[in-house]
Formats: sequence, structure tokens, C-alpha cells
Amino acid sequence: MAVKKIGQQTIQFQNPPKAISAYSIVGPKEGQGPLNIWFDEVLEDDMCQEKSFEKAEGRMLRNTIISAMKKCKKTPKDIDYMLGGDLLNQLMSTSYTARDLSIPFFGLYGACSTMTESISLASVLIDGGFADHVIAATSSHFSTAERQFRFPLEHGNQRPPTAQWTVTGSGALILSSEGSGPMVTHITTGKVVDYGISDVNNMGAAMAPAAADTIATHLSDTGRMPDFYDMILTGDLGEVGKKIVLDMLMGKGFSIEKVYNDCGLMIFDNSKQDTHSGGSGCGCSAAVFCGYIYKQLQSKKVKNILLVSTGALLSTISTQQGESIPGIAHAAVFSTA
Repeated sequence: MAVKKIGQQTIQFQNPPKAISAYSIVGPKEGQGPLNIWFDEVLEDDMCQEKSFEKAEGRMLRNTIISAMKKCKKTPKDIDYMLGGDLLNQLMSTSYTARDLSIPFFGLYGACSTMTESISLASVLIDGGFADHVIAATSSHFSTAERQFRFPLEHGNQRPPTAQWTVTGSGALILSSEGSGPMVTHITTGKVVDYGISDVNNMGAAMAPAAADTIATHLSDTGRMPDFYDMILTGDLGEVGKKIVLDMLMGKGFSIEKVYNDCGLMIFDNSKQDTHSGGSGCGCSAAVFCGYIYKQLQSKKVKNILLVSTGALLSTISTQQGESIPGIAHAAVFSTA
């Protein structure tokens, strides 16, 4: 009997995992944004002294994880599992990082929802008694994502107003069965939602219905009102997607405007940095949470956070074959209460 499941899609943990350490690294552009003082490390060179952007992303992720372990005085031998993924084919950055660290590894692909997918499954492992220490981590890089999903950088194509800027960044969170730190009390697993959007330069519109569905389901499953949370954060919907979420949830009877923001709008200053609709990428919600939000929870300036990372489940093949862009959104509740 699933005694920890409440409602349709939500788990309430009996032994909530504690987030004992977090670390964030971002690129130079992200370091010029409004949250610059909250990131643990800002790169001066997004090549990370490597010969390719893909290797640079791998090094960035590896350094993020190692630094998160150092913060809580753990080594790879102390970690039961590493969960994570990225946007590259065959989870290139994360798989090679797992190789180098030699930690038991579950590779995950949820596109830009991968951070909360990793946190969700890490929490299940810990609450279920299968692990004591688990790393949830992910990364993205503007230059790797652009040439995999859109155009070669040398092409210099013009970006429409609905387009978003893939965040160069990574975040690593270490969850533990013991210790102190913000607790993961609930997770709500998202469903794949597809409203037929096929424009690869309008990811916000493609992902927004999934975000609205997960948020509404979470609130219904838990019986909570939006103002229970200090913040409800989506991963990377940008300006376009944020407006759609607000409208869709209002139609479902939920007004979240007072507590709602989007990590893709928080990480950049669109008016000064020309990021069009905002930021995107796996590293967007990962860096914002592990940098800014985690520190707000630690200082108890906020007590309850609903983090809803959002992902567009497309590929270059699906796009070339005229497929629409399905969306997914997974939610995790962090609480200091």
C-alpha cells in the first residue's frame, strides 16, 4: 500500500531528506545578472580552460559537485548515489563526470526539469531507506545547447523575441538522511503535457501547460493554498511562459501571482542583458536554487518553497520530423519549518 502517496501525483515523505550542502557555478553573463552575489563561483572564461564547450560544461559540473562535497566534508566514498543529467546527447557532461568521480550513478533526462527530477528520486531513495547521502546535480551551457538544438554559433542567426538564452551554469545539492538543512517534505511528479506548440524558439509556451498542471495538481493533492509558500518558482519559462502559467492557473481557480516567479527571469536582467524572454536550460533552476534560494532557506528568510523545474522534451530529430514539443514539470517542496 502506497502509504506515503497523497492525492494523484504527490508523495509526502515520512523521513524528509535534509539538504546539507549546495554549490552553484555560473558563466560570465550570468555573473553579470541580478543574482551575481549569490552564486558560489562565477567563471571568467566559459571554456574552463578546455578545448571544447562540451568538455567545459563537464568540468563545470564536476567542479560544482566536488565543491558541494567539500562544503559538507564528504568524499565520493561517502555518497551512495549520484543522480543527474544535462541537455547533451547521451548525457555527455554528467556521464563523464560520474566516470571521473566513481560514484554509483543514475543518469536522468528530463530536459530542463532534470534538477527537480533528480531531487525527487534522490528523496525517494533516502526516505525509503536505500541511501544516506545522494547528490542531485545538473548543468547546461549556452554554447553546447545552441549548436545541439538550434544553429552553429558561427551562423549568427537572429533570435525572435520569444527566444530564451540558455544558462551557462550548474548546481549540485547533497541530500542526507541526517544532519541539518532545509528538508524536502513533498514531491509532485509531473505528467507529459503537449498543447501542440512546435516553435523551437518559444519554449516558454511549450512548457507552461505542464507547469500549470503540476502546480495545480500539487495544490489540490496537498490541500494547500498558494500563499502557504513564500515562493513558487518555475524553472525557465521566461516572460512568455510565465504569463501563460498565471492565466492557466487562474482558470483552474488558483491565483499565485503574489508568490510566483520564474528562475529564467530572475537570473538575467532582460532590459540590460538582451536575453529576450529570459533564461533557460538545466542549469537555470539548478544554479538559482543552489545559489540564491538555498541561502535564503538557510538563513530562514523564507520557510517554504515550491520549486517546479520545467522541461521541453524535444530533440533535433523530432523537430526535423515536424513533431510538437511536449512539456514536463516536476515539483519539490523545501521547508525549514
